[in-house]
Amino acid sequence: MKVKTLMITDPITITEDVSIQEAIKIMQINSIRHLPVVGNGNILKGFITLNDSKLGLIPSMLGDVTLKDLMVANPVTVGPEDDIETAAQLIYHHKIGGMPVVSGEKLVGIITETDILGAFIDMMGILSGTSRLDVVIGDKPNSLETVLNIIEKNGGEVINAGRTGQRTGKKIFYFRLGRCNTRLIRKALEKSGFEVVSALD
Repeated sequence: MKVKTLMITDPITITEDVSIQEAIKIMQINSIRHLPVVGNGNILKGFITLNDSKLGLIPSMLGDVTLKDLMVANPVTVGPEDDIETAAQLIYHHKIGGMPVVSGEKLVGIITETDILGAFIDMMGILSGTSRLDVVIGDKPNSLETVLNIIEKNGGEVINAGRTGQRTGKKIFYFRLGRCNTRLIRKALEKSGFEVVSALD
């Protein structure tokens, strides 16, 4: 999935001459936490967050601080053709809530951690009526294929599957299934020697 499929196109922007008070008001009225700062031709100049703006509010009233002082002049960015995984990694590693999407130097959108989380929830089927099994696969040949066959033979419809990032030394796979009674599937898996870590109807 590409960034362009999730990004907010035509985001609200401000220019460097906007006051900190105005920037805060814009963010509060529009219920947003980030504002790209742009120049002529929608060229990205910087990025400002609501928290940073609030921290600079009182100093700005004393005339010591401007929006240009508070904004991140060279923010972390991503391109519209980049994969969502790239955006997620950047947000995670830089501990940021969102970032501008640029084509060259031109702002074309913005993507936030909420957008990425929403995509993840949608892909995982978390909010839909589904069941889930977490199974220790092990290193035996064809173990994954065997588990899939057992699930299907016992009434399970696999929607998606993946390997967890747990550092337990065990190869644990999760299986998102169409809504079903997992009791029979779990029993069949355990009978075949597989450890079922978790089952959720």
